[in-house]
Amino acid sequence: MRSRRLVSSVLAGVGAGSLALAWAVGRRRRPDPSAAPPDPPPLPPARTVTLPGRGELFLRDQPAPDEGAPTVLLLHGWMFPADLNWSRSYGPLGREARVLAPDHRGHGRGPRHREPFRLVDVADDYAALLRALDTGPVIAVGYSMGGPIAQLLWQRHPDVVAGLVLCATAATFPETPLARYRWGLLGPAQVGLRLLSRGLWERLLHAQARGQLPRTVSRMLDEDTPEDVIAMLPWAVGELSRGDPEDLTEAGRELGTFDSRGWVGAVDVPATVVVTAQDRLVAPQRQEELAGLVRGAERIAVPVDHDGCISEAELFVPALVDAVRRVAHRARTTATDAVAAR
Repeated sequence: MRSRRLVSSVLAGVGAGSLALAWAVGRRRRPDPSAAPPDPPPLPPARTVTLPGRGELFLRDQPAPDEGAPTVLLLHGWMFPADLNWSRSYGPLGREARVLAPDHRGHGRGPRHREPFRLVDVADDYAALLRALDTGPVIAVGYSMGGPIAQLLWQRHPDVVAGLVLCATAATFPETPLARYRWGLLGPAQVGLRLLSRGLWERLLHAQARGQLPRTVSRMLDEDTPEDVIAMLPWAVGELSRGDPEDLTEAGRELGTFDSRGWVGAVDVPATVVVTAQDRLVAPQRQEELAGLVRGAERIAVPVDHDGCISEAELFVPALVDAVRRVAHRARTTATDAVAAR
């Protein structure tokens, strides 16, 4: 009897989801004469690189400011494509290094594959990219989900990594089976919300930023959100809508099972952990644990939430630039010492 109820509930859920999807696909959008295409913020030059067996990879590629500058590989977080994650960091970092910022599989303009989304495959994508571009070892900068990808890039392809900067991230995310289950549900929940029209999304987010909603639809907006960030909302909603729902859901499940605590202590390149100390998504204690696990890692704490790279860039970006400088300096010193020892 109980199994029949379960089957009936599942079928009802599938039916309701199908109806919602049919409504979302079939609805007719009303013209809005006052709406203009959203202007993106200043962004680095874009290019695509075809990787044999891996597809076509979209990335931002900001040339180095001088011959001796390092190369930085920016690895964005879950659901946020590179431009949305890093738009306020591109300029300051571009004065320090060559900046490469690709979109992950299933995110933004990233590759689409028939295979399930796996973090290890994304790390392998970037190893192939760096070898194709002949960059030499880079500083891998991972934000949130980009942190596990950066860690895996070092573990699987240490020859392409000169240093690590790990921001708003951890060696493992949920601590219990229930927490892992809830983490995994974030993906389907976000996919469900994407059935709403972009116009409705924009109106809801604007209302939340003005304190006019009884319920929260995004933890990354409140009445203290800067006006320049609110002005970016139409563009940001459009960027978020580029993601593939199936890949995004699987990425959430991947994060729920990621655990590098057994091997991240073997990291042998310079590293800095940037702790977002007011983070409500990736617990600061998880970030502090990562800083303690990575051998010789420096730590920089910034009093921002998980969206600090966007909403509080005036605090986060200087810390990020400082972290890159520290890792680049230590990497140069290590390389010089290795040459002298020969």
